[in-house]
Formats: sequence, structure tokens, C-alpha cells
Amino acid sequence: MDKEKLIEELFEKGILVNKELLEKGIDLSSIEKIKSEADLIVLNSDYVDVLKQQTTLVDWYEIDKNRVEAEKDRDDELYQTQLQHFKQSSLKVESPHFQQNQQVSSLEIELDYNKKSSNFITTSQLNQAETKLEVSLPNPNINQPSTSITLITSYKNIPHKYSIPDFANFFHSRYRFLEGLLRHRQELQGLMTINRILTKKEKETVSLIGLVEEISETKNGNLIITLEDPTGKIKTIISKNRKEIYSLGKELVVDEVIGLIGTCSDKVIFTENIIWPDIPNDHKIIKSEEEEYAIFLSDIHVGSKLFLKEEFERFLRWINSSTGSESQREISQKVKYIFIAGDLVDGIGIYPSQEEELAITDINEQYKEFINLIKQIPIDKQIIICPGNHDMIYLAEPQPAFYLEYAPELFQLPNVTLITNPGMVNIGKTKTFSGFDILLYHGYSFDYYIANVESIRNNGGYHRADLIMKFLLKRRHLAPSFKSTPYFPGHQEDSLLIKKIPDFFITGHIHYSNVANYKGVTMISGSCWQGKTSFQEKLGHEPEPARVPVVNLKTREVKILRFG
Repeated sequence: MDKEKLIEELFEKGILVNKELLEKGIDLSSIEKIKSEADLIVLNSDYVDVLKQQTTLVDWYEIDKNRVEAEKDRDDELYQTQLQHFKQSSLKVESPHFQQNQQVSSLEIELDYNKKSSNFITTSQLNQAETKLEVSLPNPNINQPSTSITLITSYKNIPHKYSIPDFANFFHSRYRFLEGLLRHRQELQGLMTINRILTKKEKETVSLIGLVEEISETKNGNLIITLEDPTGKIKTIISKNRKEIYSLGKELVVDEVIGLIGTCSDKVIFTENIIWPDIPNDHKIIKSEEEEYAIFLSDIHVGSKLFLKEEFERFLRWINSSTGSESQREISQKVKYIFIAGDLVDGIGIYPSQEEELAITDINEQYKEFINLIKQIPIDKQIIICPGNHDMIYLAEPQPAFYLEYAPELFQLPNVTLITNPGMVNIGKTKTFSGFDILLYHGYSFDYYIANVESIRNNGGYHRADLIMKFLLKRRHLAPSFKSTPYFPGHQEDSLLIKKIPDFFITGHIHYSNVANYKGVTMISGSCWQGKTSFQEKLGHEPEPARVPVVNLKTREVKILRFG
């Protein structure tokens, strides 16, 4: 391979090659390994040596940080010592957000539960495991039931003093991942960077990948989209006379990453097509080998005067197989997994004058009452819970998996798994079945897209969670516009990327139950267990409470049971 071709191939992967390394020569046996390193930015001889000796994921962020610190202190001996450590040791990846080149996050913890003992891993133990960069699994010699939960993605937020690069890194990591997906789209042939397109003097068809910086309209109603990539910015025009492409343009939101095809002329592109990262068309629908059921709840809102306690107790009687028809009781006995997508309690000070609608005004007592309710669920049913915006957790996402001081007993329930928002788990894995990947996201960003995307707002709005979920799956991001939800900026990559394609996408927040399918992904929005609040009345919301989606994991059929 000649140097020019090597430089071009690595540049396409986002890797710059050090001049001294080119002169010295690269070991060709390392080339494929180098190409697979998504976080590698500059390649030098030291890094090649690390790759040769490393058998696990390399944390290039940490190596670069050590290099910068050593150069600041003019201490090459320190840098060489740290570099030798990376060559010799097996690197433990701190948490899922460091891993960019694999579909499955690095931190996978098998949570197998013993019904007769407290053999479980709590969230506090998980946090401790992440801090130590090690995870202790249950003893494989202990007899475990077939029901299993594998934690795929859950985040550990470590606060520090934030600077502009922390926020810029969100966009850089997002762009790198989504660009990688778009580069594999057949429609985007002959991709060019924006700085190259700007040098074109003749009309020609071009394709590019960019982040939407601004959306505006001309006096005539045409759309002007400003796209940005690492090399520059360019304006693209979408004519209102081209109805099909114009409707696609109206779907765009700021900060999302798209592919675009068009004709360039005088440093402007006339848009002919828009491509999103999206879910591949060949994503398969998998089914369980056994007839088991999963049910999906959200927005319990314990503590509110409007909490529908009678309806929730009716649900509890059903899940204990003490009410319902014979077929309904049979289903309840086969329920293995219960998902709760946030807002366990109503919280305090969430919206104006909320205290007037609270039956329980102490947050600890709200959680105690919630725990008293879910303790009535049979112990053989595994409960997976993520927080929501009403829970006693800060709003910035990813939200941590609750606080021990406010709900200590929640961490002690042997059949409860607490995960962050968002988070992903795998359920039902056996020796012959891969299990289902379940993505949980409470849905705080939904309000923004209902308000700002015409196709969602004009086709049902809050009643159409499926439109919002499809919108996000197409963009492979849970909040593609930065201002649609508060972010926790302390991670090495954007934590709201949908990197691994789920089998089920579970949300809540909007208090309407909805079920749909998109390219093999079953999208489910939980209902709620709260009547209409004064705040919702002002906004014109009409909740649909006390509904429970039930999925037969063997057939993937979904039924919605009503308890109100």
C-alpha cells in the first residue's frame, strides 16, 4: 500500500498520520486494527506500539490526555512511563460511554436473581463497580432461574468543573458516530467535505454529511438549511415547489446530523434528497423460544391527590392472578418482566402550584408509598425501573438511577433492577436465544418535538407517541436538538445516541399509551396512573390513564389491558 492511499484511507476514518511515522513506515499487519479504532485521532509510532501489544479496547482519550499533560510539564519520562502502562496492562473501560466502535457497550453485568435469597446487584453496588472498573458477577455455581437481566447501558455521572470543550465534545462524538452510519448508505456515493464543495465552480451533483446549524425560510417560502461539518459551513436550499423533498425539509431540526444530495452552484446546494442515519431495513424481528410476557408501565405519580390508587390496586390484583378472566389470569402468571419508565412519584415543585395537588408533601414518604405498592408484585416477576423528570433526580440526562438517601428500600428489593434514564437492558437470554434488547427513555425531550415538528404536531401530537419515537429512531438519537432536553456534559461521548438498535423502545412522560412497530423495533409508550392535573388542563392535555401494554415475547403480539 503506497503512502498516499494509506493517508487517504485513514483520513476517511478520521485518523491523521504523523509525518515521522510515514517516513519510518507502518507495520502492515496493524493496518486493519488501526482502522477499527474509532476514537483514534492522530497516529504516531507510540500508538502503533500500543496497538500491537493491546488485545482489548484502547482508551485513546486517556492516552492523549497523558500526552498533553506530559508535554505541558515538559516531562517526557512521565509520558513514557504512562505509555508503558498502557502497553502492558489490560485496559478496563470505565463505563459504556467510552466505547464507540462496537454496538454493545463495554459494561455488561449479568443480573441473575435467586428468588429465595438476596442474590442481586443494587445500583449503589453498580456505581461502586464502575468506580473500581471491575464487576463481580453472581456465583455461576448457584442455581439460578431462567429469568435473567443483562445491563447493556447504564451511566455513571462524575461531576467536575465543565468547560466549553466538554459541550463541544457532545457534538463531536455525535457527529463521528452518525457520520459513520451515513457513510454506509448507498445513496451517499462520492461524499465530499464542505470545504471541497465550496471550491467547486461548475454545477455538479454532490453529496455530503453535515450537522444542521440553522433552519430559515425565504420570503417566497423556500427553506434555507445551513449545514456544518468539521471543515466548514454551507447553505442548502429546498424549493417549496418540490413537495416531496420540501416535506422532508420541514422534518429537520437544529443539531441533527444528516446526509444530503444536491446540485452545487456558486457555493450553494440545491437539495435533491435528505438521508437520515435510521434503522437498517434488514433489522430482524426476533421472538422468544418460550411463551413469556412483559408489561410496561410509566408515570405512576404516587403522592399526587390525583394518583389513581383504586385503579393501580386493581392492576396489583390482576398481576397476582386474583382477578380477571381465566385467560387474563393465565397471562398474569406468565408475566416475567415489568418495566416502569419513570415518574414513580409526583415529586415536589415540579410545576407551578403543584403543592395544592399533593396528597403526600414529603418526598421520602412518596417513595415509601410507591415501594409499599410494588412490594405487592409477586417476587418471581423482575421489575426494571428508570427515573423520570418527576423523580427526586436532577433533570440533566443521563439521569442517575435514583438516590439511595431518598428511597433506600428501593435498592433492597430483590426483584428490582434500577437503571439510568436512558438505559438499556437485555432480557430472556438463554444458551440458544440472544434475548431482547430493551431501550428505556422516559421521554422528557418529547415536548420539544411535538411543539416544533409539524408532522407530529398536526397528526395527533401528544396522542401519537409512535410518531415521536419513529422520529428519534430515524435520527438514532433520543434528543437530536441540543435544547430539547438538559444534558449532563461530563461524558466522553453523547449519552443519548441510539448506538445499539433495540428490539423494544419504551417511553412514558406524555401520559398516553401507544404501541407501534418501526423497522422491527416495537415502540411502546406507557400510560399513566394519574388524573388530569391543572397544569395539563391549561395545556389542553387529555391523559389516558390506567392502561397496560402486555407483550407476548414468543409472538411479539401486544395487547393493552385497561384498569380504569
